[in-house]
Amino acid sequence: MSTLVLLRVVGHNMWSPQIGGKGRIIACDLLPMDPIVGVDFLQGDFRDELVMKALLERVGDSKVQVVMSDMAPNMSGTPAVDIPRAMYLVELALEMCRDVLAPGGSFVVKVFQGEGFDEYLREIRSLFTKVKVRKPDSSRARSREVYIVATGRKP
Repeated sequence: MSTLVLLRVVGHNMWSPQIGGKGRIIACDLLPMDPIVGVDFLQGDFRDELVMKALLERVGDSKVQVVMSDMAPNMSGTPAVDIPRAMYLVELALEMCRDVLAPGGSFVVKVFQGEGFDEYLREIRSLFTKVKVRKPDSSRARSREVYIVATGRKP
């Protein structure tokens, strides 16, 4: 499983490459991460209720402008096992969006195409004004990996 990142930028263009002193980045990962200036890092399993609670406490009462997730389960090579595990993680990421993403905010999520993908995409389209599905050039042609980039969260 990889990283979930929450960005909160106050009074600043959310697409700016620099957060500066006006916002913060909160990251969560199973694996340790070298410290990065300005990043509030929480090591833990996003599926764990205590980790979710700690993330929500770090966000506080404010809303975030961006939620990014490249979480993925350890793949077994068996789609019937891997796809449901991956869909569970992206559903959790979307649940986090519902809880903390500000109106107008953006959501970027790695998804594996397969059972449940079309329904998930429909759900995201109902929550955002603009949704695109992109396959990175670095992804193998036979890989089911794509990214959904959703902008303009509806109020």
